[in-house]
Amino acid sequence: MPKSISRRTALKGLGTAIALPFLESFASAAPASSVAAAAPKRLAFVYVPNGVNMSQWTPSATGALSELTGILEPLNAHKEYVNVISGLALDKARANGDGPGDHARAMSAFLTGRQPRKTHGADIRAGMSADQHVASVIGDQTRFPSLELGIERGQQAGNCDSGYSCAYSSNLSWRGESTPNAKECDPKAVFERLFSGNDPKELAEARAKRELYNKSVLDFVMEDAKGLNATLGSGDQKKLDEYLSSVREVELQIQKAREANKKPVAKPDMAAPTGIPKEVQDHMRLMADLMVLAFQTDLTRVATLPFANDGSNRPYKMIDVPEGHHDLSHHGRDPKKLEKIAKINAFHMQQFAYLVGKMKAVKEPNGSCLLDNVMLVYGSGIGDGDRHNHDDLPILLAGKGGGTITGGRHIVFPKRSDVPLTNLYLALFERMGAPAKAFGDSTGVLKI
Repeated sequence: MPKSISRRTALKGLGTAIALPFLESFASAAPASSVAAAAPKRLAFVYVPNGVNMSQWTPSATGALSELTGILEPLNAHKEYVNVISGLALDKARANGDGPGDHARAMSAFLTGRQPRKTHGADIRAGMSADQHVASVIGDQTRFPSLELGIERGQQAGNCDSGYSCAYSSNLSWRGESTPNAKECDPKAVFERLFSGNDPKELAEARAKRELYNKSVLDFVMEDAKGLNATLGSGDQKKLDEYLSSVREVELQIQKAREANKKPVAKPDMAAPTGIPKEVQDHMRLMADLMVLAFQTDLTRVATLPFANDGSNRPYKMIDVPEGHHDLSHHGRDPKKLEKIAKINAFHMQQFAYLVGKMKAVKEPNGSCLLDNVMLVYGSGIGDGDRHNHDDLPILLAGKGGGTITGGRHIVFPKRSDVPLTNLYLALFERMGAPAKAFGDSTGVLKI
């Protein structure tokens, strides 16, 4: 086995660098210590807005999860990897003297644990978010310190929620207290960022050639791929082929979305976004695919993906919910509205289950899968959308964190105990190799 294979991290071509997944041949050419460290831990956060229908969310018993029902039913196939955590609170999303604005506070405090300054001017202030804390410590180990994905763009200025800047309800990730990390909602842009070289001139030339001749990014690395394939065993050849096929599948989905958006629509003077699927489910799943590819190839170990901005009033006609999400969340205990909220919640959970399933299907060293080495937090900064409460939040933790987390449990902290959500983050920081004595409004490390 050539010694150089242990140093190979990417397939390269004109303006393109496709990172490679773990291959057994790499391990056999590397020292044993390298093999042991071949499956790094990853951390991701998926956010949903406007709270949930809690009666359809909370498992009936504490301890081992039995059959999941209601909103959580899509996770049954992955139950052994999932912990439902009840009783956590987000105090800094409460008014605390600042009056209305729960949606802006919920999203901006979810990962920061900090009270956002009530302003719709340029003097915004929140705090560094949990993902960025980890990225600041371990981000130099990967090509990208973190990856900020999204579905709804939102505004970065203006008054979006009772005197709060739109930046608060549009951004989950914050690099610093006054610097939100804008999320990328265009899958094409994410794909280009992940699978392009570093030279801007080469990158532009390669993109122009691909678009002119309608070529795949893979066409530019096939010579390198063939050379590598000749050095691999049959198992790794199959794994490499499956991986390149998954890259091509994502590329085809992006191309399909671009072509669909070129078709004329009966709407006035508004160009459709390029590369974004028209169907929100396709958009969410494509972003999930990109996150999985980024983790699989160790391009990054930290990611965020809000399914919508908080306060989003998106309708979900595809599941027979034509009303706006935010409008429905003010349900006033109306059974019909609650049923529709549960439908939206279940739709979001189906997309999350898709992401979990994709991670479970990716094989890593020593018989593990990607989900064995991931910690994936899913939740909202609001409990019940009608009450706008910020205690007893809907929080899930999927993945086994490199064998440090036991799944299949409903973990309950007493209501009104106000155990901070940020205590959970301290526990995840330790597992990611980025421990902190305190973070946001934390009071101690959560035992999970």
